[in-house]
Amino acid sequence: MTRIGITGCAGRMGRMLVSEILDADGLALAGGTERPGADGVGQDIGELLGRGRLSVTVGSDPRALFEASDVVIDFTAPAAVAVHAAIAGDTGTAYVVGTTGLGADQEQVLTAAARTAPVVWAPNMSIGVNLLFSLVEQVAARLDPAAFDIEIVEMHHRHKVDSPSGTALGLGRAAARGRGVALDEVWQKARDGIVGPRPKGEIGFATLRGGDVVGDHTVVFAGLGERLELTHKASSRQVFAQGAIRAARWAVGRAPGLYGMKDVLGL
Repeated sequence: MTRIGITGCAGRMGRMLVSEILDADGLALAGGTERPGADGVGQDIGELLGRGRLSVTVGSDPRALFEASDVVIDFTAPAAVAVHAAIAGDTGTAYVVGTTGLGADQEQVLTAAARTAPVVWAPNMSIGVNLLFSLVEQVAARLDPAAFDIEIVEMHHRHKVDSPSGTALGLGRAAARGRGVALDEVWQKARDGIVGPRPKGEIGFATLRGGDVVGDHTVVFAGLGERLELTHKASSRQVFAQGAIRAARWAVGRAPGLYGMKDVLGL
């Protein structure tokens, strides 16, 4: 039985992850945490989700959660990820991270944790999106940058705080890899005013926010007389939870290292 801990267990993704664990074979809920003073701390997780009493209480001590778990799944916030990653490194507990918007310092903490623990980090846990990453890289490698422009369009719900989304940036990195360039040398994250003609080789981003959109992403390869569009639309956060659970099962027992969903899916 694999024991899975959930940070941010009272949030939208946390609740979905807990439900997926409770409904899955071979998995047990090791526990869940929220930040000290947050709503839900001290309550029974099952009662919080309307699933009946589980005798597992929402805690506020992440170290205790890591020590009680075989693997911990984290969809919280960048600052929290830095704290949790350091604990994963100390305890050697497998760690699955779906949080986006990480800064360079937080990425460094993840990399350091991966020296002593298996860490799976992906901007999107959806199986479909990770197939899209692979397709985008292949298409970008085959289309002449002088003949085809790349634009990435994404839309999310009104509450999303980071822009462009982590998935959009992941798609940009995939396109840049296909072209053999560094994304930060060719990206254009916003256009406003008289910006002049589009430079050849640029990878552009357009960000939309509104309503309750879970996540829509389209990569446009625009040439003269033709346009190729690769699109993924998520209608439920359940796809992210299911992908994270798959990553958690995969990560337990792995050697320390920094992995992605490409490793989990064998792409």
